[in-house]
Amino acid sequence: MSESIRIGLVSISDRASSGVYEDLGLPALKEWLGSALLSPWEVEERLIPDERAVIEQTLRELVDTAGCSLVLTTGGTGPAVRDVTPEATLAVGDREMPGFGEQMRQISLNFVPTAILSRQVAVIRGKALIINLPGQPKSIRETLEGLRDEQGKAKVHGIFAAVPYCLDLIGAPYIDTNEQVCKAFRPKSAIRPK
Repeated sequence: MSESIRIGLVSISDRASSGVYEDLGLPALKEWLGSALLSPWEVEERLIPDERAVIEQTLRELVDTAGCSLVLTTGGTGPAVRDVTPEATLAVGDREMPGFGEQMRQISLNFVPTAILSRQVAVIRGKALIINLPGQPKSIRETLEGLRDEQGKAKVHGIFAAVPYCLDLIGAPYIDTNEQVCKAFRPKSAIRPK
């Protein structure tokens, strides 16, 4: 039986956190993870405002205290004045992982030219990977899962294909994915028997 992974999910929105409207980010993340992960997982959820100090504190707490090996944020990554998620994420990271943000923008450019305005980043903090995702549920799914052609073959790989091996490399729990949703890529030498 594989070790359970603890995943932090953070929705960053002034209006949703104050009850002006219903948060859609956390349910979208949980639904996608539920379809994509075969390994056991537990979730820690947070709904917080676009306040840099609060975001930094939340990310530190999820990794350092709650023991999350993967933290996915949604919201606060655009160019608006209140969008400070990338700055907060970079402030708590030990190392930046720029390929995740590059690939998310590449995927989103297939749909909207304004994808170049997104500023998502990813970092490693200790033995945890923190990734900023877009704010819209449809965009969350597309960036995690990637794009497929009419035959269902991967046209553009989603970022989650690289997450399990990244977690292996930093000493986090080993996770398996549902290949119908997102096929995890690992070198043959890193694949464990099921």
